Amino acid sequence: MIFFVLSLLIVAVFVLLTFIAPKDYIISRSIDIDRPYSAVFDYLKFTKNQDHWSPWKKKDPNMKQTYFGTDGEVGFIAKWQGNSDVGIGEQEIKSLVKNERIETTFRFFKPWKSISESVITVEDFGRMQTKVTWTFYGKNEFPSNVFMVFYNLDKAVGKDFEEGLSQLKALLEKA
Repeated sequence: MIFFVLSLLIVAVFVLLTFIAPKDYIISRSIDIDRPYSAVFDYLKFTKNQDHWSPWKKKDPNMKQTYFGTDGEVGFIAKWQGNSDVGIGEQEIKSLVKNERIETTFRFFKPWKSISESVITVEDFGRMQTKVTWTFYGKNEFPSNVFMVFYNLDKAVGKDFEEGLSQLKALLEKA
């Protein structure tokens, strides 16, 4: 009887959590870079350049990468297969608005399946200064959304974004 009541209680808590758990997520970070916005955009539109500033490339410098299409153009796909920190997935350029924004779709296959959208925007602040904003968003599918009640994705991934943007700033300002 006690086992039955405990089981019912666990199921009830789980069901309750599915209703209050976040259904989607958005992570966004920005940085100012002392370079003209057109030069920053021209660098960022090439997915292969992420190897020089991406926080995930640092987590697995030996990850295997393959490419399909023409880098810097809509439809280009970069696939990766790495250690447990980076997993297996691909990134596809979905849209480019010259000197404004780059939109990509990330498809993750391992350690779990999910799809996320990424937008990198560049804003001209004059005097050779550019604001870069990196945004990542998507849906928390059941049952993983239940775990998001206890896990702060913005805090965990946000620090990777901050590290990557700092690397990007250092790289571009040195050029």
